[in-house]
Amino acid sequence: MSTPTPDDTTRPATPAPASDDTTRPATPATTPTDDRLQDTEATPHLMTDSAADSERRAGGDRWRAAAQQIVNGSVLVTVLAVVLALVACGILIAVTDENVRTAAGYFFARPTDTLQAIGTSVGGAYASLFQGSVINFGAPSFAQAIVPITRSVDYAVPLIAAGLGIALSFRAGLFNIGGQGQILMGAAAAGWVGFSFDGPAALHIPLTVLAGIVGGAVWGGIVGVLKARTGANEVVVTIMLNYVALYLVSFLLRTPGLLQAPGSANPISPATKDSAVFPALFGPRYGINLGFVVAIIAVVVVWWLVNKSSLGFRFRTIGENPRAARVAGMSVPALTIWVLVISGALVGIAGAYQVQGAVTSGFTSGIDAGIGFDAITVALLGRSKPWGVFWAAILFGVLKNGGYAMQAANGIPIDIVGVIQALIVLFIAAPPLVRAIFRIPQPGARRRVRKNSKKAVAA
Repeated sequence: MSTPTPDDTTRPATPAPASDDTTRPATPATTPTDDRLQDTEATPHLMTDSAADSERRAGGDRWRAAAQQIVNGSVLVTVLAVVLALVACGILIAVTDENVRTAAGYFFARPTDTLQAIGTSVGGAYASLFQGSVINFGAPSFAQAIVPITRSVDYAVPLIAAGLGIALSFRAGLFNIGGQGQILMGAAAAGWVGFSFDGPAALHIPLTVLAGIVGGAVWGGIVGVLKARTGANEVVVTIMLNYVALYLVSFLLRTPGLLQAPGSANPISPATKDSAVFPALFGPRYGINLGFVVAIIAVVVVWWLVNKSSLGFRFRTIGENPRAARVAGMSVPALTIWVLVISGALVGIAGAYQVQGAVTSGFTSGIDAGIGFDAITVALLGRSKPWGVFWAAILFGVLKNGGYAMQAANGIPIDIVGVIQALIVLFIAAPPLVRAIFRIPQPGARRRVRKNSKKAVAA
């Protein structure tokens, strides 16, 4: 074994063979070379910081991680997609406004007139939309000021139920485009129970809702059986069944003794019995009724089903990787049927709400009111998550309710609301575009890390 020379005590030591490391002690002035100590060079604070500094730095890291998750998550992109849709529709409102076009004719002479006209047109439109759907600041009392939001919730309730059904099928990798047909069948079944029987409200209301659930479940189950047993494309089948349901309900409404009101020559059903109508929760002035509670229960049940139950795990598995599900012993055809049955049942709740809360004086073949197709947009905007669907439906209820106020106050066509919805879907379907516009880093992008030029030196 060699002995250290006098120069070794002042000169940085070079790595020695492994046999020497076990016999010769390191001198105090040497730099650590063991592989276990390499991490100390990248994180010098581990050797020099106090416990309080380490805890403070850990807290900062947690906040940075949380901020990074928010930036890279889907919630921010969804919010920004809505903002972009509102901006794009603001431009459309300004371009089609007569006062803006007139002021634009002499823009270079007095540009402020054009800017003022744009602000008046767009700002007035969105102010009317907000006051007509959320809070009316001009109301004489708080009780009257909050009436608009309750009306918006009334529009949102069937969208919540139908959106949950569509979202559940999306999570399982299936495209249920048959919301219209399932709402029609649910409304027909619920309407028949609602006007054909008498009984206490405590019994009649649940039975009517159950009838709507069964009607939608049967219509969705037909799609599931055809998909599982024959391999039929569920998109084509659901779209075709929409027409079947429409003409079937139209026939039932024109046939005396079935759904047609007695003594009426028009294709309309009898009025729903009072014992089957959803009672108002806060009085007749407000739009919130018992159906909103049913929608909340549906959201909680679907959340539990998808995230906490073994059946929901199987649904998500066949949606992400059907082959892996088969290898794991799952019956993909049986799960497909169950997904579409439950999806149709949820959409059927929306049909029941239409005859128990929205249109109680008798319904026609137009009882679906486009909810079946709007539910697809709601499911996409909510990222197919139960609570996401809930808030997306509330947003669409606000747009729907506020659109009428915007039309009445500013003369803007109600079709602008449809344009907003379409643009929201467009931006939701293109997250890279939203991220590029707002310069948000793409998920998984590697960050440039600056290397610390200073290295820790062992004391």
